[in-house]
Parts: sequence; C-alpha cells; structure tokens
Amino acid sequence: MWRDPGAPADSFYETRPECTDVPKSKFRIKAGKTLSARKWHAAFSPEGYLDIGKTLSRIHRGGIHPSIRGEVWEFLLGCYDPKSTFQERDEIRQRRRDLYNTWKEECRILFPLVGSGRFITAPAVAEDGTPCLDPMVLLENNPENGPVVLQDVTPPSYLEKITDKRIIQWMLTLHQIGLDVVRTDRTLVFYEKKENLSKLWDILSVYAKIDSDVGYGQGMSDLCSPMIILLNDEADAFWCFERLMRRLRGNFRCTANSVGVETQLSNLATITQVIDPKLHQHIEQIGGGDYLFAFRMIMVLFRREFSFCDSLYLWEMMWALEYDPDLFWLYEEADDKSEDYKGRMKSLRHYGKYERENMKNGAKSGEDPPFPISVFLVASVLKEKSAILLQQAKGLDDVVKILNDTNGNLDAKKACMAALKLHKKYLKKVL
Repeated sequence: MWRDPGAPADSFYETRPECTDVPKSKFRIKAGKTLSARKWHAAFSPEGYLDIGKTLSRIHRGGIHPSIRGEVWEFLLGCYDPKSTFQERDEIRQRRRDLYNTWKEECRILFPLVGSGRFITAPAVAEDGTPCLDPMVLLENNPENGPVVLQDVTPPSYLEKITDKRIIQWMLTLHQIGLDVVRTDRTLVFYEKKENLSKLWDILSVYAKIDSDVGYGQGMSDLCSPMIILLNDEADAFWCFERLMRRLRGNFRCTANSVGVETQLSNLATITQVIDPKLHQHIEQIGGGDYLFAFRMIMVLFRREFSFCDSLYLWEMMWALEYDPDLFWLYEEADDKSEDYKGRMKSLRHYGKYERENMKNGAKSGEDPPFPISVFLVASVLKEKSAILLQQAKGLDDVVKILNDTNGNLDAKKACMAALKLHKKYLKKVL
C-alpha cells in the first residue's frame, strides 16, 4: 500500500548555508495526520471553546503544522484553558502583555540596555556591587558600531555602588545570559538578525529578575529560543517560556548542597534499576551511579539529540501525552479560580495518554508526583543501547560516547512510543 511520505518542514526553520553538518529532520507534514491549520480552527466552537481531546489525538498521530505551532503550544503549556472563550483569552493575553511590559520597564530602570536592542557578554558589576566602568567591558551585540560606554547609556544613579544583594545577583547573570544567547541555535538564519538575539536576551533577563529563586541557568536559552521563533509577540513568547519553566524550574534550582536536576537523575536511576537491573548494576560499577551522563538530555529536553525541527516535534508530542486539562488553573493563583472550575467535569479523553495511564494506575494519588515522561524517554534510550553499553562501556567516557552516537539519529515519535511502553511496564512492576 502506498503511503504519503509527507512534506519536509525544515524550510520553516531555515539553516544558514555555511552550516552543512546540521542533521536532517525526520519530521514530515502528513495530510490526515499532522494537525493542520484547518483542523485546528475547526476544533473551536463559535464562542472559542477548544475540543482539546480531538486536538491531542491529532498531535499524537502526526505533530503540529509549523504555521500554527506557537498558538497550539500556548494551550499545551497551560497558558490558556481550552474551556475559555475567544474574548476571555484576549483579555488574559492583554493583561499578561501589560504585566510583562511593566516587568521589562522595571528591569530597564535598573539596567538601561534591557529593551534597547543590545545586550552584554561581559560583567556589568563586580560581586560587591561596584559597576564595571571600563568602556571595553560592555560590548554591543553589533561590534562594528564599537563598544558600549556605560556613561553613554546609563543614568548617573547606576554608577553608584549597588547594595541590594538580589539586584547584584541579577546583574551578575546578565552577561552570562548574553554569552549563552550568542551560542543558541546559531545555525538558524533567524538569529542572524540582531534584534532576535536581543529579544532572547531581554526575555531571559526579565525572567531571571522575576524568578529570583532560580534566576538564570545554562540551558534556559535553549528552552526559550523556540518560543521566540514561533510567537511574534515578545510578551507572548515570554509567557510560553514562563509556563514551560513551571514544569522545569526544579531542574535549575540549586542550593549549596544539591543541583536541582539531581532529583530527575535519581528518578532515572530508579527506573533503570527496575526495568534493566543488569544495566543499572553495570553503570554503578563503572562509576556512573549518579547518572550525570544524562544531565544534558534532561536539562534541555533533548535539544542536542535532535535537529531543531525534530526537537519541537518531540516536545509537542511529550506535552500532548502529559496534558492535564487542569493545567491552566493549576498555574493560576488560587484567588483567581472561578467557582465554575471547582464543579467542572472532564472526560478522560481530555487528558493525554501518559497522564491517563498514571491516573488508571494510581500513580497520581501518591505523595510524590509521577515522574515526567522526559525521564522515561532517557530510560528508553538507555534500554535501547543496553547491549552496547554492557559490552563496550568500560568507563563514563564510553557511556557519553555511545549516547552521543544517537545525536541526530533518534526518531521523535518512536522515542515517545518507547517511553510510553517503558512507563507502562514500570508501573506494572512497582504498583
């Protein structure tokens, strides 16, 4: 039987011609499988209510067409309630845009390069709060225009020593964000435009200011970058990123004694021990019991293991599988919840397939939240490579090398299916 091979989607995310080693995407736009603009718009009632169950099913079958990806992601990430109207969403959108612009202005007052179309890649202040006055310290992102001189772009108040420790900490991260911004998705034509680099820096700078407990951590630029590409409005991109960070901020939260992602690495060890005890024992014997070799996969959700296009496909598959129709309300403040929310009944079809499995097996009723699907994705990669790891991995360098060989060779849909299968098997063994 003839099968439609589908249309490639790489043209939506143009690569710079000199970047010849970029892996080709496996994702294809397939008629009847991929969620199209027509099917997406047909899923709304005249008032604006979204049939989320039908939408999840379509995403699960074939992903989302790149032309509507941004607006669909806003629902998958919990920016909006599928049971809201067009008017209600317009009001929420405007309110959030205003709030983002207020936060951005507060940041601009503290450091006037925010929102200026420029950013820094060298420290603006010393650790004691003393401003760095060397004019060569602050370089504009457009080097041919010469260095940015602090006295030219900042009010006199900035030149005074800063004493507020939180502001010092925030300002110390600004150049770190800048260093990561110039390295993020640099193969894409999109980031040849300086204003897009500046937009990424602005969003991450504002986020670091409002979430001072987490601030900024390396890898956040990889998570934020797609939002800017998919959503034209900077504030909308910010809120999509902020909702994603609600899921992932624990990975970036560090204390004097621990790194946040250690929890997920520990979960990965637990899963592997149950599913493949022989492999887990081998990993422990060669000194990898902390599973730090999987750090990058979990921190940036496989951005390095897939092409740009395929990583977006993987993300939306994961979010569709994990989808909880209460997501919007879980993220809203308790006093904003409507009475309507408390009595609302939802069909199981409104939940993602992974979430339904957790509910069916009672995994959500325990004290600890269920493991995210991303951990099962990593576990499925380890399971697939188990024989090679057991035979060839004599040390951690070998483990890293074997896992690096998967870069660009994984299939997003197959990876999600393998994770679902592993998740089901794990629940049967432990519950």
